[in-house]
Amino acid sequence: MTIIYYSPTLSIALLSILLLASTLSHLLRLERRLVGIIKSAPSRAFGRKSLEVTELYVYPVKSCRGFKVDHTLLRMQGLDLDRRWMFVDAETGKFRTIRESSKMTQIQPAISADGESLELRFAAPGYGDHEANSVSIPARPSDDWLATNTTLSSVEIWKAETDGYLYGPAINEPFSRFLGQPVCLVYKGPTPRILRGNGKPEILGRTQDTYFPDVHPVTVASEASLAELNSRLEAKGVTDIDLPMTMERFRPNIIVKGSAPWTEDSWKLVRFRAPDHTEPSQPLDIDITGLRTRCLIPNVDPETAEKHRTEPWNTLMSYRRVDPKNKFKPCFGMMGAPRSEG
Repeated sequence: MTIIYYSPTLSIALLSILLLASTLSHLLRLERRLVGIIKSAPSRAFGRKSLEVTELYVYPVKSCRGFKVDHTLLRMQGLDLDRRWMFVDAETGKFRTIRESSKMTQIQPAISADGESLELRFAAPGYGDHEANSVSIPARPSDDWLATNTTLSSVEIWKAETDGYLYGPAINEPFSRFLGQPVCLVYKGPTPRILRGNGKPEILGRTQDTYFPDVHPVTVASEASLAELNSRLEAKGVTDIDLPMTMERFRPNIIVKGSAPWTEDSWKLVRFRAPDHTEPSQPLDIDITGLRTRCLIPNVDPETAEKHRTEPWNTLMSYRRVDPKNKFKPCFGMMGAPRSEG
């Protein structure tokens, strides 16, 4: 069954696909206006309503802070620049995340004004002067730059090997000092990291790869679901955590306003197209590949890097163990794999 979401006016901040220019009509651009078709499980009733996409987030470096964008390009591997980099243990080559070092959330990426550089700033209060805590690297490094300034090597993410370009000591030393352990910044190498789980070829129906997200290229989350979770935390009398919690704790790429909590659990397909339905190109589709199971990362406050001992993990565990394949972790948000680029 199909639920059609549409925008009644262009004044609402929704997600859309717009043509970049008449001379480049084959290119599409993702912005914050949406007409989407959400294909749901058959058990859902047919309906028509507006679905507002309120924010788009990109996280260039795995487990570091992200930033909002007004528009971006959708790649087969995810949103443009999303999780192209990650940190690894300098000795073992294994990936590092907030799970091991919550201070990673105080590394703030930003794109330079000219769009050429990715600037990584250490945002911890009282940690030295700004210039000493800022590293700048090319946002889109060329093959020649990578050959001159990095070393292609094997790295490990979730017990699987892939390749990556390892940056040198001048880049890595400030991060190692800040995190209190030897780390190395890595840019995804040329070998495709093929999707696993529900994204593996025999299930998805195509062979698709991604960069350094945990599982699949895109995560979609609902404001209505977050509001429902916050209401439960408030009802429990949780006072030692800033409420309402922000969506940033869950690190999604596409945030939708929605009309009711947890309706996204049944989504199978998300389609983006122009509000007036006049564009000549095909709409952009994202296959929803599964529920996003959660670890303890949402317990970490992205502003302070402080990790709460129990919440929101305990509350989510009390009612959001809804993935039939994994009853030991709660779910929040949906994972997706783009069918096309634009």
